[in-house]
Amino acid sequence: MLEADYIIVGAGTAGCVLADRLTACGRFTVLVLEAGPSDRRLPIQVPIGYGMSFFNPTVNWMYRTEPEPALADRSGYWPRGKVLGGSGSINAMVHVEGQPVDFADWEKAGDSGWSLEALSSYLDRASERIQGNDVSRDTHPLCVNFLAAGQQVGFHSEADLSRLGADGVGYFRIATRNGLRLSSARAYLRPAMRRSNLSVHVDVHANRIGFDGLRACEVHFSRAGSVHVARARREIILCAGSINSPKLLQLSGIGPASTLKANGIDVLRERSGVGRNLQDHLCIDHLYRSRLPTLNQQFGSISGKIFAGLRYLLFRSGPLALSVNQAGGFVRSRPGLAAPNMQLYFSPLSYTRTPPGTRPLMRPDIFPGFLLSAQPCRPTSRGFLEIASADPAAAPRIVPNSLATDHDVSELLEGSRLLRQLAATPALRDVIETELMPGSGIQSDAEMFADIQKRATTVYHPVSTCRMGHDPDTDVVDQSLCVHGVERLRVVDASIFPSIPSGNTNAPTLMVAEKGADLILGKSGLR
Repeated sequence: MLEADYIIVGAGTAGCVLADRLTACGRFTVLVLEAGPSDRRLPIQVPIGYGMSFFNPTVNWMYRTEPEPALADRSGYWPRGKVLGGSGSINAMVHVEGQPVDFADWEKAGDSGWSLEALSSYLDRASERIQGNDVSRDTHPLCVNFLAAGQQVGFHSEADLSRLGADGVGYFRIATRNGLRLSSARAYLRPAMRRSNLSVHVDVHANRIGFDGLRACEVHFSRAGSVHVARARREIILCAGSINSPKLLQLSGIGPASTLKANGIDVLRERSGVGRNLQDHLCIDHLYRSRLPTLNQQFGSISGKIFAGLRYLLFRSGPLALSVNQAGGFVRSRPGLAAPNMQLYFSPLSYTRTPPGTRPLMRPDIFPGFLLSAQPCRPTSRGFLEIASADPAAAPRIVPNSLATDHDVSELLEGSRLLRQLAATPALRDVIETELMPGSGIQSDAEMFADIQKRATTVYHPVSTCRMGHDPDTDVVDQSLCVHGVERLRVVDASIFPSIPSGNTNAPTLMVAEKGADLILGKSGLR
C-alpha cells in the first residue's frame, strides 16, 4: 500500500504547484496521482502543437456537455487536460491575471485572506515561475492592423495584457520559455521531482476517497485494470479540476443527496453545492477572408510548414513558438463601465473547411483568413454538473446553462456588434475581402442572436463547481479550502473560485495553488 503525508489527486496546473511547495521544506512526503501520462511529448512541448492535443484522448478528457437549448440544442465540446500539467499542458498558453473587480466576491467568500491585497502577492509569486513571454516581435504582421483598429475605435494601447487591471488592446503574453511550453509541470513539478520526498504516479485513475468516520484517510485508484489504495497521514488534496474534483467528491458520498442516491452511492455528507455554480466564458467568432497572407498560408502549404519548422529548430522562434491567440484586449463595449467587460482575441488564421473535432488545428483554410473574437468577461449564468453513474470511468453530466440571463445575451450581442465596429475601421476594412461568418446579410439583433445561438462556443474556462464560501448548504470549501463537514480533505484548483475572473483562468489557478500551499503549511504568505 502506498502511503504519504499528503496525497494530491491530479497533477494539473494547481497540483504541480502544490507538489513543489509542499516538498520544498523536506519535512513532508507527498504522493501525486495523475490519471494521464507524462507531458514529455512533442505536441505538448512545442507551443503551436497544442492543436494536436485538442482531440487526443490520451492526454485529453474530451468532455461533452448536454445539449443546450440557448445554443440551438448543440452539445458543447469541453477539452480538459489528462496529463502532467493538466489543462495547462494543452491550452493556448495565454497568461493574464484579470481585473481587480474580479476579486471583490473572493474577499466576501474567504474573508481578508482572499482580498485583492492578499492575493496580489500570490499572483506575483506565480508570475516569478510562469510569466508569459512578450512575443510581439514574432507575431503575424496583421496583428498590427488589429491593434490599429482597436485604437481607431477608441481603445487604449495596452503594453501588458497579462497584468492585473489590463485595459486596452495589445499583445498577449504566452506561457513559454526558450521556445517551449511553460506549464506548471515544467516550471514547478519537474524541479520538485528531484526530491526524494515526492512520488509521482501517472496513468492512475482516482475512483473515490475513503473515510474513517468523517476523516478522509485514503484514495482508492485504478491502475492497469486493478484497484489499489493509498493512505494519507495528514491530508488528501483534490486538484482534479472543475470537472473531476466535484465528480470525485460525489463518487465519495459528498454532494447533493438526490444525485448520490439516484446513482446508488451512500451519502456521507449532503452538500448541495458540489457540482453547482458552474460558470464559463462564452465567445463569438467573426471570420474574414483576407486580402493579405495569414498563417493559413504558412500552415497550409508544405513549403510554409518546412520554413516554419526550420525556423523553430534553428532559432526556437516563428509561428511554431506561438499561440494562435496573438493579440487581443480587455475593453469596454459601452461607455460608463468602471472596468473592461469584454475580452478580445485576434487570430491570424481561420478554419471553415471541416467541422470542429475532425481535424487538428494545424490544417487551416487554404485561402488567407483570420478571426476576431469577443468574450464577455463576467457572465451571470450558472450551470451544474453531476455524476451520471457510480462507475468512476463514466463521464459526468455537464449542463452549462449558457445564456440563461438577459445580461449574458445582451453582452454577447454587444460583443458581436463590437467586432463589426473593429472590422469597419480603416485599419481592417482594406484588409478584409469579405466577412465569411456571420456574413454581411446578418444585421438585425434577432439575426445576430440567431447566429450566436448557432455558433457561440466556450473558451474552456469552467470554474466554481466546488465554490469557496461560508455557507455549508451552498458552498463546498471554507476560506482554508477545507471541504465543509469533513476532516483532512481540501480542494485546491479552479473549482473553488467564488466567481469567474475576467480572462483566461490559468494564472488565477496558479495563484490559488500558491495560496493553498501556504494555507496547508500554516504560512501567512506575506513577504
